[in-house]
Formats: sequence, structure tokens, C-alpha cells
Amino acid sequence: MGNMIELTAADGHKFGAYKAEPAGKPRGGLVVVMEIFGVNSHIRAVADGYAADGYLVIAPAMFDRVQRNYECGYTPPEIEVSRGLMQKASLDDAIKDAAAAVKAAQAGGKTGIVGYCWGGTVAWKAAAEVAGLACAAPHYGGGIPNHATLQPKCPVQFHWGEKDHSISMEAAQKVQAAQPGSEHYFYPAGHGFNCDQRGSFDAASAKLARERTLALLRKHVG
Repeated sequence: MGNMIELTAADGHKFGAYKAEPAGKPRGGLVVVMEIFGVNSHIRAVADGYAADGYLVIAPAMFDRVQRNYECGYTPPEIEVSRGLMQKASLDDAIKDAAAAVKAAQAGGKTGIVGYCWGGTVAWKAAAEVAGLACAAPHYGGGIPNHATLQPKCPVQFHWGEKDHSISMEAAQKVQAAQPGSEHYFYPAGHGFNCDQRGSFDAASAKLARERTLALLRKHVG
């Protein structure tokens, strides 16, 4: 189990983050970027899981700039509120927060970033704009196709759902065409397939995506 800490972005913004530490010496660092539902029990569980795999994990509260300490579940009303906060959140500000989280995670060594849903878009943008990242694994980031031509500074591994109603296969394939040097994996699943608290959870796809992400981390982080 981890604990909440406070980080400070380059512009002086102070925000919360969940920190999960491995039992022994870290293999490296990892930033886990949340979905639109905050650093909730699922994201904390993801962070704890990667800490158990040996990484010093930082999961920043990216919505603290618009609503502090926000976290929720997955009911339709909660989804609507979360979407509203996402629309108020700035991707450029998210990158500032991601950079601060990367610095914190680097206490564990080389550092990668993984993100889900909105966090997948942040992870992709961070791969191009945040210094010091060893690798990135964006999962079904809905905004990625709008930034398909970014030039990543580190190896990137994309994870897409073939049944994702938020990201068409055409859009995902557009990213694949624009980023032929990156890894692209497609799963027979919908949006949010990694989250075991959502109806779209696909256990087999989530397990495979996690194994591939771990392989990426083992190769580039440690």
C-alpha cells in the first residue's frame, strides 16, 4: 500500500500524488497517469501492482488544478462530472504535472510512463515533451489521434481496443501509420478494458497488455 504525497510543478502548482514503493531496491521509476476518474481505488491498485513488480510508482492527481482530491467511480452521473473536469483540464498543464511526477519517480532510477484513457493521451504527449523518460505505454488515449504527428523522444508502446467506441479503428490506424517506429497492439476489447471496475473490463486483454507493458519496462527501465 502506498501513500499520498505532494508534488510541485514548474509553474508552482502544488498537487497530490499517490506514491507506491517496492519491497526492495527499485528496478526503476514509473509514472501512472489516471483516467478521468481521478486517482481512485483502481489507479491506486494499478500503482500498487507495478510497485510489486519492483518499480517506484507515482500516480499524480492531474485534476487538482480544476478540483482538488477528485476521485469517483463509474456510474453514468460520475462519468458526466468527470468528462466536465476533463474539458476544463489543460493538456499543457498536465504535461507540467507529468514532468514533476517523472522527477519524483526518478528517485527509483530510469523512469517510464503509462497512462489510461485521458491519461493515455497525457502519456503520449509526455513521450514527446517531457525530458528524461525511458519509455511510454499509452493505453487507449482518446486524444492521441489529434496529436498523431508528435515526435516521441523515447520508445512508445500503444495499446488499442478494437471495439473502442471512443477511438475508431480508423483513428488508431492513423496513429499507427504516423508512428511506424512505435509498437502498436490491438485487443478484441472496448474502451477502458484494463479497468476491472468497469463493465468494459476484458481480463484477457488487460493481462496481455500488462505483460507487454512490463516487458517494455524491463527492456528500457530495468
